[in-house]
Amino acid sequence: MEYNVYLLATDPTNPCRDVIHSRDTSLKIRVYCLDNDRFEPNTNEIQLFGYANRKLYAFETIDISAEDALDVVGAIQWYADYIEFPNMEILPEDPRPGHSVAM
Repeated sequence: MEYNVYLLATDPTNPCRDVIHSRDTSLKIRVYCLDNDRFEPNTNEIQLFGYANRKLYAFETIDISAEDALDVVGAIQWYADYIEFPNMEILPEDPRPGHSVAM
């Protein structure tokens, strides 16, 4: 079984602004902490959500290509392990009241 290797770019001024990069593909995913960050979804990208340590995260692809779409969940699962919350439930829609993203 082949595994993707992911790397993390962090913003030293904002600990919640990470970008997940796939080493082997062009997949990139921006991470938002919805408790702190304003988030306006891009309709051309994939958005997924997850709770970890009582924080709600949004994950949005950056210039997604069709061949990378299947790796999005794996990259988010890798990030959940990285933040030491491997049981993060990945949600297809924004769970906040009044927010919804059509996929």
